[in-house]
Amino acid sequence: MEDLLAVCRAIQALSEGLEAELRRLARLETVPARTALLEPGSMAQRLFFLESGLVRGYYLKEGKEVTSWFMPEGHFVISILSFFSRQPSHEYLQTLAECRLWSLTHAQVQALYRQFPEFNFIGRVLTERYYVLSEQRALDLRMLPAAERYARLLRDFPDLTQQVPLHMLASHLGITPETLSRLRAHRS
Repeated sequence: MEDLLAVCRAIQALSEGLEAELRRLARLETVPARTALLEPGSMAQRLFFLESGLVRGYYLKEGKEVTSWFMPEGHFVISILSFFSRQPSHEYLQTLAECRLWSLTHAQVQALYRQFPEFNFIGRVLTERYYVLSEQRALDLRMLPAAERYARLLRDFPDLTQQVPLHMLASHLGITPETLSRLRAHRS
């Protein structure tokens, strides 16, 4: 819980009332690796804060898994489209390691937004941050060569290559596992 509160405090000071409500409402879960937190066709009911572990978002294209993103500890995990629009998800959210997750329901988040202006501000700032990351990733896939995408991945998530299978990294980068192997060999 302290990590979640620290992330919020880094954006905006928390009133005693908001901190007390977060402590009261947030639910802690420990889930094993390879657990689906969300599947296509299901509506995202919970917003997660990843205290420890690693989560990925992916979808199926022509029967193959395509990894959209990885989220390490200290970040929020959510299907933004499904959670906020109340539409069924188009993606899977899957734990890649045992995870400790704090979560709030959609109704709880909305009530906190109404009751605590500082939480509304925190939510807006976080949404902006994750939207910027999403757009940057889309631009990188369209505009950067594979070697630069791989270099950026190593810069932004240096431990990821030790935690994630090669085929997931390759699909995240929009390349084949063979191309990723060549890029890795070239960098060595």
